[in-house]
Amino acid sequence: MIRVLIVDDEPWNRDILKTFGTWEKLGMVVVGEAEDGDEAFRLVGELAPHIVITDMHMPGADGVELLQALNNQCPDVKIIVVSGYDDFAYAKHAIRYKAVDYLLKPVNPVELNAVLLKCKNDLEVKAAEQQPEVRELDYEFFHKLTRYKQLLHLYFNELNRDGVNLTCRQVVQELESYEAPSQPMLGRLVQELLSLLKELSADNGLDTSTAKERFPLSQAALSSVEHALEFVSSCYVQELDQLIRQRKYKNKLNLEEVRRYIDSHFAGPITLEQLAKNFFVSKEYMSKVFKQEYGQNVTDYIVERRMEKAREWLSNKQISIKAVAEMTGYEDVSYFYRVFKKHFGMAPGEMRKEV
Repeated sequence: MIRVLIVDDEPWNRDILKTFGTWEKLGMVVVGEAEDGDEAFRLVGELAPHIVITDMHMPGADGVELLQALNNQCPDVKIIVVSGYDDFAYAKHAIRYKAVDYLLKPVNPVELNAVLLKCKNDLEVKAAEQQPEVRELDYEFFHKLTRYKQLLHLYFNELNRDGVNLTCRQVVQELESYEAPSQPMLGRLVQELLSLLKELSADNGLDTSTAKERFPLSQAALSSVEHALEFVSSCYVQELDQLIRQRKYKNKLNLEEVRRYIDSHFAGPITLEQLAKNFFVSKEYMSKVFKQEYGQNVTDYIVERRMEKAREWLSNKQISIKAVAEMTGYEDVSYFYRVFKKHFGMAPGEMRKEV
């Protein structure tokens, strides 16, 4: 996975970038956020991102200082500048320090994803140049791999072993359409899929500190396509079994874990039924104990989280109401208007005028 660091002193700006970026489709993951250049440079050392998206005007060390430091010490990191200041001086700094592009706020989702794709292509070309033994056809395959990663992400979060195994078999079939995949190609494939697994495990509260010990990659695992994907599949199932045991056989449902899950996924198509299934309880039990603990049912809590974020984002008049609706999980803008008015007693546009 391509690792991305977002740098901006405004939380809502970071939220917009995280929401508008088609990260999974591009084979990317946001590994960290920073509020200024000093914190960003520290995280670059810790997280080793491939791409840094940074604002220019920040307290403390600003974007100019960050660009200069990255250019001097991390020249391979791709930099995307995002700024609300249509100032040629900033653009000059971006050009001088070899930024990939300079985007103005409010960020256009199409422009953002276009420049992210450019970064992805540049990184893949450079990787291919550093490994001349990798054939041209490998690029085509790894481009297709993004879809399989999305499926593994979906099935893992659904605790679906059969879906994981099926996806691994589909990867085998895809690879077999190429003549004699090289061992370096198989090695790269396995490492990418295990990197995704480590991220999924961490996101679901599993300990990843001993990941290398749990997934010892041997030469035998890379002796054939079938062996490579059998190894990957067994690693995914092993982590799934651990997650299932963690949730299924504990003495009591951890409602704080449920709440954190909702807080992380409220903008998606989350339902009471899905939550109950993922935490191995009946939906009736989930609904009852959640309401006892938090004083409201699951559906109302999801709506409240969405509305809180909607109100926060509406305070920035650069974000359209349609974008706010999409960012909070409502594809139907008219439905978003109805839910918002019912919750706050006024329409989104009316609230925007008051702030």
